[in-house]
Amino acid sequence: MTLNSYSDEQLRLAARVYYVDGLDQSEVARFTKVSRAKVSRLLAAARERGIVRILGAEYEPRNHALEGTLGKEFGLGAVAVIKTIKDTSAEDARRIVGHFGAPFVAAQLPHKSIVAISGGRTIRQLVQNLPENQELHLTVVQAMGSIDSNVGPEDALELGRVLARRSGGHFLSLNSPAFVTNRKIRDALHALPQIRSVRECFTHANVAIVGVGTLTNSVFAARHVLSFQDMKKLARCGAVGEICGRFYDKNGRECDTPLRNRVLSIDLKQIRQIPHVIGVVAGGDRSAAITAAIRGGLLKALVIDDTVAGFLCASFRPVACGQ
Repeated sequence: MTLNSYSDEQLRLAARVYYVDGLDQSEVARFTKVSRAKVSRLLAAARERGIVRILGAEYEPRNHALEGTLGKEFGLGAVAVIKTIKDTSAEDARRIVGHFGAPFVAAQLPHKSIVAISGGRTIRQLVQNLPENQELHLTVVQAMGSIDSNVGPEDALELGRVLARRSGGHFLSLNSPAFVTNRKIRDALHALPQIRSVRECFTHANVAIVGVGTLTNSVFAARHVLSFQDMKKLARCGAVGEICGRFYDKNGRECDTPLRNRVLSIDLKQIRQIPHVIGVVAGGDRSAAITAAIRGGLLKALVIDDTVAGFLCASFRPVACGQ
């Protein structure tokens, strides 16, 4: 039996006893003379025909007060602070920020713009929730090489492909790993025409969408890409944050360790020259990393959860966090 086989009267009866009277699906089946297995189809038909209209209470997913505070304090052009429930896990925070942050980011992607995109777990959630707009025609550029040999859904390679497809545009891939073993290999890869042409596109980007990590909280840490010695050298150098595999100190300057000569990604100087760089962050205290990135001119906008916003707020104005 198809959805159109049910009469409006039958659908009204099902809707009444299920949604208003609170009967379970077995009782609904008896009232409406259908099998229990067909009750869900009956209720779906009621919604499809407009007999049932589910109206949720108005919910505002963003904390506009915190957005105003952070925007003013850090001089950011745009901020979206996404509300979460207390004790939300980092994974769920990323999912929530991706869902409610997507419209904010979509509004900042101009028609036919060039967008550099990094990898990241929160960016993955955000890209999946961006509305499809085939008229946008974005040129999407992979801003960092693949994290490791097992290319996953949070790699810039995959995220760039998805964004380009959803925007009716095209994708330029950086066909390389994010880290190689030495500078000589990196320089040889830089000399390849297909990589050189992608790197040149970085200088023309209008927008960048990047994650902000720390030594212990980033996609690189999660995938165990860096060695213990790499981590020690970065810590001694004062690394507080990471964007596109480039680690920087409290002033947003790239840490001068051998690792910087092994990275294949957009460099920090190029990021500073992009007019609109959107940092997408959820889960954990990354206030030092975010503050340093803003101080160093690496971020112009933020999409974060309210927990991260609270940490940022506490870093400069403890009283405000309780407001």
